[in-house]
Amino acid sequence: MNIDSQLSGDADRSDTSPILIVPYMWIGDFVRNHTVVRVLKERWPNRPVDLLTTSLCAPLVDYMPGVRAGIVWDLPRSRLAVSRQFGLAKLLRERNYGTALVLPRTWKAAIAPALAGIPERVGFVGEFRFGLINRWRRGEKKLPRFIDKNAALAQPDGTPLPAEWPVPQLRVPAEEIVRWRQANGLSAGAAVALAPGSVGVSKRWTYYPEAARLLVERGLEVWVVGGPAEKGLAQEIVAAGGPGVRDLTGTDLRNGVLAMAAAGVAISNDSGLMHIAAALSTPTMGIFGPTSPYLWAPLNGLAATVVQDKSVLSCQPCQSTICKMNDHRCMRDIAASEVVAIAQRVLGEAGVRATT
Repeated sequence: MNIDSQLSGDADRSDTSPILIVPYMWIGDFVRNHTVVRVLKERWPNRPVDLLTTSLCAPLVDYMPGVRAGIVWDLPRSRLAVSRQFGLAKLLRERNYGTALVLPRTWKAAIAPALAGIPERVGFVGEFRFGLINRWRRGEKKLPRFIDKNAALAQPDGTPLPAEWPVPQLRVPAEEIVRWRQANGLSAGAAVALAPGSVGVSKRWTYYPEAARLLVERGLEVWVVGGPAEKGLAQEIVAAGGPGVRDLTGTDLRNGVLAMAAAGVAISNDSGLMHIAAALSTPTMGIFGPTSPYLWAPLNGLAATVVQDKSVLSCQPCQSTICKMNDHRCMRDIAASEVVAIAQRVLGEAGVRATT
């Protein structure tokens, strides 16, 4: 039974051959890849699903329902690494996959599944991958981007999926959150998680220190979440907010996942941590400037996008990593007081839901 049968609604639900997903490897995209897992498990409940992952993204796999295992294999982004490709192919061959879904449209992403001899290798047309992919998909731009809360995803028989289907994508056991709080000396009260980092300087809102100060003045606990690159930003935010702010940045992505799961609300740039928070069903505020909320907004019903509305900027969204005009007004014109007010409203709405 091949993957074409899935699309026609004739999936053999007794099929037990394992499936490999070769996903996008940026953190935010990796989280959103879980949509594919959920679709596959809905239609083939007895087929194990594994995800190829980098060591950075590997902790996410533990919180993805329906994933049997993560295959941790780091490939350099800037070169082909032929020996690493052959090593990965050997590992994949030992696992006897029946199908490989290669989501990136790159030639490089399809090499190891082809070398491993996986019988069915499915992917979109791209980068002359003839022979590497043997079941082509076209029309990628007409498809919804992973789980889009505004898109009408449907079952093979044409009936819509349940409205609550998209969330949560990631699930963290409550007892693990309790242990994490205790290990970090954190109270059980609601806190605001700030994620000031992002790939691309232009996506970074610069008023996090002021926002932290305002949040603490309102009696809220504040956590700064991110990787080693955000350590300097975290120190600035702690200095501005005082003892009510905790620096929780570190090298382990699992720490970021647990912080976002425990937070009462997350405030983030357009980044991987924003998508993690949304996937956990944490009320999430995404601050957007150069990128499009239509394409990259946090996908859950407890999410808000924050964009400047004081003026019309012809360059917005530019999708650029560096501002080349208007002096970064798309982000500078979003005031800290505005973000804090929205955060308080989101926290209040979440509290009402929790008691109803």
